Amino acid sequence: MTVETSVAQHYRHGSLERAILLALEASGKDPAQLTPADLAPIDEFHIGGRPATVEFMAQLGIEPDMRVLDIGCGIGGASRHVAQTYGCQVEGIDLTAEYVEVAALLAKRVGLSESVSYRQASAVDLPFEVGTFDRAYMLHVGMNIADKRRLMAGVARVLKPGGVFGIYDVMREADGDLVFPLPWASDPAFSFVDSAERYRTCLSEAGFAVERERNRRDFAIEFFRQMQEKAAAGGPPPLGLHILMGETAPQKVANILVNLKAGRIAPVEIVGRKRG
Repeated sequence: MTVETSVAQHYRHGSLERAILLALEASGKDPAQLTPADLAPIDEFHIGGRPATVEFMAQLGIEPDMRVLDIGCGIGGASRHVAQTYGCQVEGIDLTAEYVEVAALLAKRVGLSESVSYRQASAVDLPFEVGTFDRAYMLHVGMNIADKRRLMAGVARVLKPGGVFGIYDVMREADGDLVFPLPWASDPAFSFVDSAERYRTCLSEAGFAVERERNRRDFAIEFFRQMQEKAAAGGPPPLGLHILMGETAPQKVANILVNLKAGRIAPVEIVGRKRG
């Protein structure tokens, strides 16, 4: 089994659309009358959820006439937010076929099918022509990709000169074994957490100039503290990331908090611009 196959299987749910629709109904939402905001509790599978997405995307200079690439789109939350907020076209790719299918179905339910599209593909083998996109981003994706150099080179190839690439990933802060399972990997076999320095080096080699960088460790610790506090008070809400993480969700949340507090990892934003 290849690493990419293992990654795809790690995220596969099996009956994800049905689980989401049932959770929406339990939350008092009508699946036939949805808005992108209704889906925010589940479709932002990264630290900080929708607030983190809003802050991050505001740094990328996205404009209405742009074509934007979402690498590792998951079930499409960020892409739908970007399309609706900025009025641009967004194309998402993901290794997990079920995520791609559900992303398209949810886009249709919220009336954004004309603005977003999805396909199953690899982040290190992007199926697009040279200079296709004005902007690209990935949210908590690089932890599953060993070859950061190939990743960055591929993104540079499909971006236009002057195009911007935004990264929001969990990155290595200090040595020490990570405690598993984690949201992106059940064990170390397909976890490839690298340092911000490694990201910067690979970006530079691919022809990017880093314009911004922000460490969000404190933000992350508070995010997970609040998540645990709410769960302890009355259990998780019907609609939430626990649906994507499965039965081991509480352990995954506890473990990522342990690793954050130990200073081994932190979510970091890096924004680079393609030279030339």
